[in-house]
Amino acid sequence: MFPSERAIRSGFVWALLAAASFGATTPLVQRFGRGVGPFGTAALLYVGAALVALVTRRRASEEAPLLGSHVPRLMAMALAGAVVAPAALAWGLQRTNGLSASLALNLEAVFTTALGWLLYREHVGRRIALALALMTTGGILLVLGRAQEGTAQLAGLIAVTAATLAWGLDNALSNAVASLDPAKVVLAKASLGALASVILAFAFDERLPPRASSIGLLMCGATGYGLSLRLYLLAQRRVGAARTASIFAIAPFIAAGVAIGFGEPWGGWSTGVALVPMLVGLGLHLTERHAHPHRHRPLTHEHAHRHDDLHHDHIHDPRVEGVHSHEHTHEPIEHDHAHMPDPHHDH
Repeated sequence: MFPSERAIRSGFVWALLAAASFGATTPLVQRFGRGVGPFGTAALLYVGAALVALVTRRRASEEAPLLGSHVPRLMAMALAGAVVAPAALAWGLQRTNGLSASLALNLEAVFTTALGWLLYREHVGRRIALALALMTTGGILLVLGRAQEGTAQLAGLIAVTAATLAWGLDNALSNAVASLDPAKVVLAKASLGALASVILAFAFDERLPPRASSIGLLMCGATGYGLSLRLYLLAQRRVGAARTASIFAIAPFIAAGVAIGFGEPWGGWSTGVALVPMLVGLGLHLTERHAHPHRHRPLTHEHAHRHDDLHHDHIHDPRVEGVHSHEHTHEPIEHDHAHMPDPHHDH
């Protein structure tokens, strides 16, 4: 198997694990977050995420470091992904059907892929464009179905949709730091987001949550936000922002399955109708294969890498084995293999 194909497969595995970690916790956030303010919920989720980042750090030599120039991007990621998105999700989950809210998270892949194309010109062919159209159609059908059940249900689902837009922006922004130390990226984003959410919770006079709710939300944050984000960043290194989001789109279906297991009502015919284009769109995403002759331009950057992937052939004296990080230069090369829009394939 070509080394880049191994990298793509490993990227798919990381993204699937990230989706499972996030999806399984969404119905739990709804349960533990009852009676807790949206900013208090966001703060507890990202305190849990920061704790995971603290205990999963690797040796500094294996990862590219965070620099002062990364701070503005990390602050934007924290605002979008660790303040606005979880607060909007928490607010929406308290006002709409849990199953429909879980499926609406599917729109995160749509926003992430669209932003990946707009910001980074990641390849979006007709297959992916059709997948996006189908997934968007499913989201619209969900909203229309909830509109028939009253303004509260509709407002809740719109808030969840707003959360997916904020996370889509977060995912697109994080693509530029996916090559850096993932534990430090998670720690920085989670800490900034938790601090801002705590300040907002006090500003809006939110009540302190019960101990059981706090512990539950911290655990959800550790697995569904801290661990999931780290896995997501590892996937982005290998397959880019858009494709990672495509695979991550499995998370809403995992969340929906867990919600049904908790006894959530199905949500009527509109949910079933919306589910069909979402599943077809997801299938189109997951079965995409992209391969063609391409040329790598000269590039100098720093990130964790190995010397057995046919893209890193520089010389070390003495020889270095395994994963390591340092600034290095890629010479121009032209070849043909399956690839995704990772940091080395941005054509």
